[in-house]
Amino acid sequence: MSKRSKHHDDATPDLFADLGEEPASNSQAPVKGLPAEPEPPQAAQGNVQAALHDTQALFALLDRWVERGWLRALDRALASFFEREVSDAPPLLLLAAALASHQLGRGHVCLDLAQTLAAPDLALSLPPEGDDLSDPPPLPSELLAELELATWRAALNHPALVADGSEPPGNTPLVRSERDGNVRLYLRRYWQYEQNIRGLIGARLTATPEAETDTATLPRALAALFPQSHELDWQQAACALASRSRFAVITGGPGTGKTTTVVKLLALLQALALGEPGPAGAPRPLRIRLAAPTGKAAARLNESIAKQVQGLSLVELAAAAGQQGVDISTLRDSIPTEVTTLHRLLGSRPDTRHFRHHAGNPLALDALVIDEASMVDIEMMAAVLTALPPKARLILLGDKDQLASVEAGAVLGDLCQRAEGGHYTPATCDWLERVIGTPIPERYRDEAGQPLDQAIAMLRVSHRFDAKSGIGQLAEAVNRPLGPDHGQKEKKRAVREIFQQDYADIARLALADADDPALDRLVVNGNPAGFANSGAGRHDRRGEPITPPVGYGHYLEVMKSARPAQPYFGEGDERQPYDDWARQVLTAHGHFQLLCALRKGAWGIQGLNPRIGRALRRAGWLKASDLELEQGWFEGRPVLVTRNDYGLGLMNGDIGITLAVPEARSAIDSPGRTLLRVALPASDGSGDIKWVLPSRLQAVETVFAMTVHKSQGSEFTHTALLLPDAPNPILTRELVYTGITRARDWLTLVETRRGMLDEAVTREVVRVSGLGKEQ
Repeated sequence: MSKRSKHHDDATPDLFADLGEEPASNSQAPVKGLPAEPEPPQAAQGNVQAALHDTQALFALLDRWVERGWLRALDRALASFFEREVSDAPPLLLLAAALASHQLGRGHVCLDLAQTLAAPDLALSLPPEGDDLSDPPPLPSELLAELELATWRAALNHPALVADGSEPPGNTPLVRSERDGNVRLYLRRYWQYEQNIRGLIGARLTATPEAETDTATLPRALAALFPQSHELDWQQAACALASRSRFAVITGGPGTGKTTTVVKLLALLQALALGEPGPAGAPRPLRIRLAAPTGKAAARLNESIAKQVQGLSLVELAAAAGQQGVDISTLRDSIPTEVTTLHRLLGSRPDTRHFRHHAGNPLALDALVIDEASMVDIEMMAAVLTALPPKARLILLGDKDQLASVEAGAVLGDLCQRAEGGHYTPATCDWLERVIGTPIPERYRDEAGQPLDQAIAMLRVSHRFDAKSGIGQLAEAVNRPLGPDHGQKEKKRAVREIFQQDYADIARLALADADDPALDRLVVNGNPAGFANSGAGRHDRRGEPITPPVGYGHYLEVMKSARPAQPYFGEGDERQPYDDWARQVLTAHGHFQLLCALRKGAWGIQGLNPRIGRALRRAGWLKASDLELEQGWFEGRPVLVTRNDYGLGLMNGDIGITLAVPEARSAIDSPGRTLLRVALPASDGSGDIKWVLPSRLQAVETVFAMTVHKSQGSEFTHTALLLPDAPNPILTRELVYTGITRARDWLTLVETRRGMLDEAVTREVVRVSGLGKEQ
């Protein structure tokens, strides 16, 4: 190591800890089944492989990749830093470091050397949106064409930069792991996150308090919560499994009853706690907190849990749990209904990635429930587990098949890799049969089941979508994994057949070209003619009529027709007419949402938002100018909050509508003068309205079109999912499934080019990590 390197040894870890954290804005995880895209012309580049042996040649190549947008400048800077600090670092190691850093922006936790050699071009953001592909630099596939895995692995044997993951890593910036036979290279911080998650979950699994659960009381309590059935009730099984473990996962698709299950689980845990004497003799309820990754998800869970808690029948549960003299209201009040964001729960600190709560200052709770856990990245999950007291329960709730977090990691997906098959040991199956009274089918039994398998329950019955629901059938067909008996051809055919069966709740809209007015009709009025019987005559499961599909013209019509006559914007009770109006407009806005895959281009939010605004203006619903539609404020503008603002009480994912309201009574200068204010629903699910001046909103964007990523945790009465007109790595099975399942009553699939759906459903996101392996 150079003298300079030795001089900076003490400072190196902190500097390395801050490298590689900024996600690439236009790159995604590689996917299985990505068809071969037209390769850029391969100009003569000389001896490309020289970059594997010559540092100067390597950095010249990295510079070209950065110029092209295939690699981040941050990734090149990391390799350059290593080369300056450790002069004998081989080019192969520097290349691996740059690629490992780049993977973080693509959602990966590490670089898998074997996977990179098998599909080199998937290691870069290739090509970024908008690249004209002229005069391209050499591709990774050219660079690595003759490289052997053993040679690359040997280059990582450099103790000044790379530690062996099977030993304490010290303060080296990189860690090599060969835990399951695959060679992976991590930035040290992300290796540590993974180890923390693995170790802390493992400790909870080995400390499962099964012996603490009264197997005489538990069956009676479960029977009080669930009606008797001769068939296995997976919600009941999930409650049982979670009640005996300090770590539990409840996963399932839309409408499978995840929220219902967790409410009953919370009631069960509190009933059992109140049925036992506490440390001071008197029963003490558990300290339970509820959290979600975003404010939008927190508000939704807040509202749904509050309703379900009030509807719970608790008399039989209290008696079954052995509560003597406990008022039922005490049990009901002990079930939490307030949901917060994970950042607020842990205590965000300005200008740092560290939280107020950590191992040295743990959270004061006995159990934590996290909803929409698929959105939690590896760094946040590590922070949560580190801040939990050792004996506290952690319960994760989410759909394992939804899109993973925007940041690095797919923690829920990794943990649930084997959930479909159950893999419950004979001991677990016997215990479950004793407490729920129903045998576990043989196909879910596995004598070699792992400890993690015993803590995961998958809800398998949808109560939202039945056999008559095209939305449910399409989601199931899209989500079905490829296998020996279900290849790409079979899957494409199964998806196409859904649209040929005349389901009443789905429509397919194929655009003839970029200017096809059919898209304008869809966003303005919902294109009800695209559905069977123009969307009329449908009823929900309770027999209530379902309103035909609408577009954005619906909320704008409500905005105009329901406007209060009160000539001033009051305070307190005097503002009630405007609060009621805002609630009506926000509710109406939730009846339609256009979702897309991309941010850039004509079929991304940057192109679609002004186009939709112009369509609504032509239809007479908006009066905004082109400039206002592009970058200004106008009445009717829907906005999406893109960053938490705790000062205003706004969360990332909140949606508001810009409304023109009169001046306050005390500030009226002249009759009829109005100001623009943005009305947003309170993030606590209370139904209150926040009114914010546009000038105070620093992180918002127009949301006529929303990316599927941003839509997670939301649902809309009518969802339109627009697919782009060219193959793109971002267009995957998970994205299409997530978009479809945002629809509650109506789904319109918009194809800008024939065949995009077929291509998307056969691609799967593959995020590289070491979690879920031998857990």
